[in-house]
Amino acid sequence: MGHVIVQKEVGGRMLTLETGKVAKLCSASVMATYGGTTVLATVTRGAPREGTDFLGLTIDYREKTSAAGKFPGGFKKREGPPSEKEILTMRMIDRPVRPLFPDGYFDEILVQCFVMSHDAENDSDVLAGTAASAALAISDIPFEGPIATVRVARIHTDDGARFVVNPTTSQMDFSDMDLVLSGHADGINMIEVGAAEIPEADVLAAMEFGYGEIKSVLALIEELRSKAGKPKVMGDIFLPTPEITEKVRSLCEAELVKARQIKGKKERNERVDALRKDLLEKHFAEKTDGTFGQWKESAKARSMAKDAFKRLEEKVTRRLIAESAVRADGRGPTEIRPITCEVGVFQRTHGSAFFQRGETQSLVSVTLGTGKDEQIVDGLLPEYSKKFMLHYNFPPFSTGEVKRIMAPGRREIGHGALAERSLMGILPSPEEFPYTIRVVSDITESNGSSSMASVCGGCLALMDAGVPIKATCAGISVGRFTDDHGGKEIFVTDIIGEEDFFGDMDFKVSGTREGITGIQLDLKIRGLDLKQVARILEQAKVGRLQIIDIMERCIAKPRPEISVYAPRLITIKINPEKIGKLIGPGGKTIRALQDKYGVTIEVEDDGTVMIAAPNGESIDQARGEIEALTEEIKVGTIYTGRVVSTKDFGAFIELAPGTDGMCHISELAAGYVKSVGDVVKIGDLVKVKVILVDDQGRIKLSVKQALTAEASTEGAPAGSR
Repeated sequence: MGHVIVQKEVGGRMLTLETGKVAKLCSASVMATYGGTTVLATVTRGAPREGTDFLGLTIDYREKTSAAGKFPGGFKKREGPPSEKEILTMRMIDRPVRPLFPDGYFDEILVQCFVMSHDAENDSDVLAGTAASAALAISDIPFEGPIATVRVARIHTDDGARFVVNPTTSQMDFSDMDLVLSGHADGINMIEVGAAEIPEADVLAAMEFGYGEIKSVLALIEELRSKAGKPKVMGDIFLPTPEITEKVRSLCEAELVKARQIKGKKERNERVDALRKDLLEKHFAEKTDGTFGQWKESAKARSMAKDAFKRLEEKVTRRLIAESAVRADGRGPTEIRPITCEVGVFQRTHGSAFFQRGETQSLVSVTLGTGKDEQIVDGLLPEYSKKFMLHYNFPPFSTGEVKRIMAPGRREIGHGALAERSLMGILPSPEEFPYTIRVVSDITESNGSSSMASVCGGCLALMDAGVPIKATCAGISVGRFTDDHGGKEIFVTDIIGEEDFFGDMDFKVSGTREGITGIQLDLKIRGLDLKQVARILEQAKVGRLQIIDIMERCIAKPRPEISVYAPRLITIKINPEKIGKLIGPGGKTIRALQDKYGVTIEVEDDGTVMIAAPNGESIDQARGEIEALTEEIKVGTIYTGRVVSTKDFGAFIELAPGTDGMCHISELAAGYVKSVGDVVKIGDLVKVKVILVDDQGRIKLSVKQALTAEASTEGAPAGSR
């Protein structure tokens, strides 16, 4: 294969796909460049593992800091385990391509994406999705794509809001929507949205705009495939034989229909497991008393029978829902499981909540911290800090299983990111609420939609913590089922785990009464069209509003005060020119203030000062002293100051730490003053009025004029100044 390059303008920048030059020993490779960002995507293929019963697809995405001309942080100066951003990008690439392989195709496939260049403006995640799809498309792997991935932002300008495809990182600062969309010639097959309460109609319009851009990128991939694509090689397909499929159906179908209608998850699963075990032991037992060949044939038949039983269970489940609208737990298509809400669950957390929907429950806690608790994120983009984090935990006991306890996997990180993105749209600005916020959702029971339970429980816990969120936010999932022939389609609200497993999709939508804050679509079928998406969004909205009503009966709005156990945190603004005065020589002044009042003080370059303390009294005292220390001394202002020095000609009075003024002996009292010591002594607190600030910043004070001003104010008629 020769060196092939294809190009097309997308969003005002050139998208280039190149193959045949780099990584020529793998099944296929594509170098994708957009602006100054380049991603290398490679695909390799291997034989299926012995005894496997699933597609061995692995997606790996790595950001090399050298791509942005940076060194890795830490001591090793070498990239380590994948970051959260890298893991989320792996999931974003995996989800739209995984359904596009033939049924029963179990080959090992490794897709690796390396960011080779990054211009800090054109992010590499959506580019990697398109590059991976292009590499699969030109390989000999039977991939039923290609797909293309784009990002859509909605930017507000003087001329109104407009959609932008593949926005730069600078443009994203002015967008109220972050939509990532994947699709192919037949429709959309992956959606991720983070938004600021955007109405369904606007989100749908953004998807329509994005899908138009997807078609443009697909045309470029097709051009590359026509010039450099390899013939497809199917390989082995592992499907049960028609004879075994029919035998399993005749033996189990009637009982399986009954079992699938048992309402309790545990009882239903136990009955299905018993049917499977009885089938395998009685009709597909391994032959251990014959030749090796006979044992191998019996083991193969047993494996096929397991697969046939699973496929029959899926078929029965889908038929019951699509044809009879009978769900496993007895609900109607749009009926939501019973919901229980509770706040203030734990005494010493800053906020906590319990949320249960059916057999899925989440225990959520909120912790409020200061700027020192922010998460520093270092990657290809300039280093930044996060003031809001949501961490999702899924322990084995939540599904009644015994598993190894390990670090959070891709699923946990993905679910936590979805819930975090959904709640970010309702958070107050840092100016309004300067705290760093951490939400932890522990799933203690799980039977579907635990990420949406984390959204609901997280919102309740934030209100319990006194975080002034903009509105109540809830999440709901919608599934899709069709009959055996695919002619009848039904969408069901609030899917359980088995409906997710056997259904066509898991379409999660979060939002408030006003609009959407988060979406995530996982699809097993080929794709959805925009009419179907519109119907799903409307159905999800109905369910979402029902849940919000229930949540607001538990707690209608955020508590007026934060927890007594949370640190007190206030933000004040000072003149940036006064920062040096606040810090003092070698940090002496700011350290003295922190020690004196038991507070933590953080100063930013723009003059923002954050003061954190364990109680309100000390924080008020520290605030007063900082304001006095950094205040602009203006003529006519009256202060209460401390006498720090006396001379024959007058007294020096400290208005604030480091700021003194001089009161001449003639201004110490209304009448004649023979000696300064007759009126004041060191340590006295006196009220003084600023009567002059000269060009050199020297301050002249007057006790006499302060007394006169005070007397005139007390004697003035009501309403006068």
